[in-house]
Amino acid sequence: MTKAELVNSIADGANLTKAQARDALEAFTSAVTAALKKGSDVRLVGFGSFVPVERKAGMARNPRTGQTVPRAASKTCRFRVGEALKATLNGR
Repeated sequence: MTKAELVNSIADGANLTKAQARDALEAFTSAVTAALKKGSDVRLVGFGSFVPVERKAGMARNPRTGQTVPRAASKTCRFRVGEALKATLNGR
């Protein structure tokens, strides 16, 4: 699903205009981004959690050449699926 498709789905499901749905989606992503940047988890009970993760510096391998190169430390995010979503995906 693309961002445009998600906006259309939100607009239809919440009886909003596409502009309102786009603004709501952008507000949601901005709020999640700000919380993760501060190092906080974002938990949506039943859906899942966005968790900030720090990766240590280390060595990586270039898959094309096989050469090992240093990898800088970085921050990323992981998504942990909630029980209700997991159950839905598995047909329970």
